[in-house]
Amino acid sequence: MYVLNARLAMVLPAGSDRLRGREMDTVPREITDGWMRIGDDGMIEALGETGSLDMSETEGHETVDARGGYVLPTFCDSHTHIIYAGSRDGEFLDKIRGLSYEEIARRGGGILNSADRLHDCTEDELFRQSMARAQMMVAKGTGAIEIKSGYGLNTADEFKMLRVAARIRESLPAHVKITFLGAHAVGREYTGRQSEYVDMLIADMLPAVAAEGLADYVDVFCDQGFFTVEETDRILTAAARYGMRPKIHANELACSGGVQVGVKHNALSVDHLERMGADEIDVLRSSATVATMLPGASFFLGMPYAPAKDAIKSGLTVALASDYNPGSSPSGDMRMVWALGCIKMRLTPTEALAACTVNGAAAMALSQTTGALSPGKEASFVITKPVPSLAFIPYEYTSPWLESVYIKGRKI
Repeated sequence: MYVLNARLAMVLPAGSDRLRGREMDTVPREITDGWMRIGDDGMIEALGETGSLDMSETEGHETVDARGGYVLPTFCDSHTHIIYAGSRDGEFLDKIRGLSYEEIARRGGGILNSADRLHDCTEDELFRQSMARAQMMVAKGTGAIEIKSGYGLNTADEFKMLRVAARIRESLPAHVKITFLGAHAVGREYTGRQSEYVDMLIADMLPAVAAEGLADYVDVFCDQGFFTVEETDRILTAAARYGMRPKIHANELACSGGVQVGVKHNALSVDHLERMGADEIDVLRSSATVATMLPGASFFLGMPYAPAKDAIKSGLTVALASDYNPGSSPSGDMRMVWALGCIKMRLTPTEALAACTVNGAAAMALSQTTGALSPGKEASFVITKPVPSLAFIPYEYTSPWLESVYIKGRKI
């Protein structure tokens, strides 16, 4: 298959697996009048400027006319909580009335509210609701999704979530990575006994999850009011025995030490980072850990935005993800994440797009496969309607711009 008359963006050299610092704005190429050849195996074989293509090569092959629209790699959303039951719109009203995230949690809302709803929901119904969210994300241009557990908080319900995530992976054309987040909060039956909950997670949950092969990664909410650095260190040490690499919730509510303990354990990413300072940037600069920021949560909760610009100036690999969840970021629209990266974090459109694509893929260990337009990567891309510039897409952030979505060379 050939894609013709295309404006190709986020074109990277073959083998590129991430962009660090200023590379996020300077390395990606844009080809204003280009073509792309896709093999029967769904991989990008070649691309270039229209003048470099002998049109006789396209004879006998399917062709797709982009009509001057942009061809962009599909988004790579490396932090979501899309497996949940119902909604938390009542808490939305509490937020409007001025209650903070912590106050809502103390009143029985937040993560424990979702845990209660999930416990009462059948596995089939949970799959139906969650699969609908995943399909909506793909329809909006996302081709790789990380899905966390963490609303179970006991072995049976965490397994329910992980089985639903596995069913989504089997049913969805996009890539799906699964993360075990048993340490999202302390389950109700362990109220006031957090250390015992951590003991149970290490002794019972982790071995069971590993034995069933239900998760790719492990996560801990290492933050003020949740799990301590010491508890996080114990959990990650135990998880390493089963070959489970960490992805850490860190520094959403305070400078918690989550970044440091994540880097100590070679975390694939540390996520949130709304409260990140020079010490955290210094630690990340000398590591391969991706700094994943979640502007949708800042937007919805009215929190500070993570210092993406400072992180990029310091040479970090920065990713942006949706944090799609029922309490603090009820949206999986990565085009909105891209726009928030520009509008609120002051990233250039190219920097923000790199954070939503190739660096998001790196935060899932998928960047050898997807996240950019490069020979040898999968042909997972979107075609936009003709627009004046790449900047126009996050600039007119509610305009209907998406023409079509292709995953692994097939139109969705």
